[in-house]
Amino acid sequence: MRFATPLVSGRLIRRYMRFLADVALDGGEVVKVHCPNPGAMTGLKEPGLRVWLERNDDPKKKLDWGWRLAELGGGHWAGIDTAVPNRVVAEALAARTIPELGPYASHRAEVRYGTRSRVDFLLEGPGRTYLEVKNVHLRRTDDWAEFPDSVTARGTKHLQELSAMVAEGHRAVMFYLVQRTDCARFRLASDIEPAYATAFDAARAAGVEMLCYGTRIDRDGVQLSGPLPVDPLPQSRGLEGGRISP
Repeated sequence: MRFATPLVSGRLIRRYMRFLADVALDGGEVVKVHCPNPGAMTGLKEPGLRVWLERNDDPKKKLDWGWRLAELGGGHWAGIDTAVPNRVVAEALAARTIPELGPYASHRAEVRYGTRSRVDFLLEGPGRTYLEVKNVHLRRTDDWAEFPDSVTARGTKHLQELSAMVAEGHRAVMFYLVQRTDCARFRLASDIEPAYATAFDAARAAGVEMLCYGTRIDRDGVQLSGPLPVDPLPQSRGLEGGRISP
């Protein structure tokens, strides 16, 4: 996935009201930008962080700038836009560059399934594969990428919906895309969202496949890279009353 226009750099002043941020451009101008990320953004919203913005020329949009990347130091990057993973995976599906998903004749996006839900992608022929995609950009310890960074009842529902598809005889896959380049493995942030960890373990036991891929990120865009290992241990282990027990 390539950005439509060249990115412009600045320093983050603050992120607020979930979808807004103030940024001081390198030339000194302070601009209000759209933050396309409703999550907690732990570690990615500190004042002074070098960020990269994309200019918006659409007169229908209220803000002239969109926040796209954060520079992490050491040559590493993080993608901010939570819509990017679906675009990256869509390109990979079209190019058939995710070998774990196997052969398929066609794929469609946003197909109705389950209980008033839409699956991110439905792969068909042979059989059906229901594919959900999640954005990952939380890192707290060592080189672990973690999900989620906030409570997600919607994410828990998706795991339950995928489990139901397996029970009906279909294949179901949860695909975690890590939008930062300083992680080498994946696990759940069970202390942040115990209910999701419990649903994850139940879904994996039911036959839902858990895949994680990393990304290559630079000022030109975000591209799919290789697979990252998913922690094989139960993710809800040590949880008591919604907290990690000692």
